[in-house]
Amino acid sequence: MTSTALRRLAPLFVILSVGPMHPVHAAGSRLLATGGVMQVEGAAGGGIVPWALIAGLGSRDEVGLSAFCTRIEPDDFRLASCGVSMGLFNRLELSVARQEFDLGTTVPGESIRQDVFGAKYRLLGDAVYDQDSWVPQVAVGLQYKKNDDYGFVPALLGARDDAGVDYYLSATKVYLAGPLRRTWLLNATVRATKGNQLGILGFGGDRDDSYSVEPELSAAVFLHDHLVVGADFRAKPDNLSVFREDDFWDAFVAWIPHKSVSLTLAYADLGNIADKSDQRGWYASVQASY
Repeated sequence: MTSTALRRLAPLFVILSVGPMHPVHAAGSRLLATGGVMQVEGAAGGGIVPWALIAGLGSRDEVGLSAFCTRIEPDDFRLASCGVSMGLFNRLELSVARQEFDLGTTVPGESIRQDVFGAKYRLLGDAVYDQDSWVPQVAVGLQYKKNDDYGFVPALLGARDDAGVDYYLSATKVYLAGPLRRTWLLNATVRATKGNQLGILGFGGDRDDSYSVEPELSAAVFLHDHLVVGADFRAKPDNLSVFREDDFWDAFVAWIPHKSVSLTLAYADLGNIADKSDQRGWYASVQASY
């Protein structure tokens, strides 16, 4: 799907989310930060890992909306991602994101664009309100990704497809009175994917064209009501023989000056990307939620 089509879809999310926002069912009833931040592919979660939480701040009677923009700047590349995500009745999440990856000195002046369409469904549990139960909030999700520049670089590197679907299962548990009398969040996600570098370098490869099941982990703690620190880890497949692909990790701090606004700053280690090794750098994201 093209960027023009993506721009046409975005207002639809806004229209659908605004509809139910009347005095009885106005969105925003859930507690601070219970929609997480938006991960780089548009799902509610950490910076690089989706969580079982549903985007927005809407309760079971409400529709919520989150919008975000993220920029990651490792040493030799740039990744920008913007999108919107809608939470329906704290049960179903729909998201759309547009990614643009600047190829830096590898191919000066060129970039790769990718569209990501996501859906997530909460199967069971409530990460916040089920404090008397060990059962986490559990959600299943998928992300359909379409690489708009597949023939430019990914196909030349050996990628097999210009589009792919990631499937994932996430479990998230929040401890409101955890160690050190702080609020803690723990998350584990398992993802089935063929994506090379999240799909930016296409899907499947000459080394392996089958689905790979990879673990993803997050942990975070509230230092106080408006400041969160944490870390994410994301394992990734290695499908292309021409370049090695490494796992991702980051360490982040999120400031929530208002219930509807969050600002996230992270240091990310993206490992080897294409012909560049040791890609590390800063990650910044701004999000508005209702």
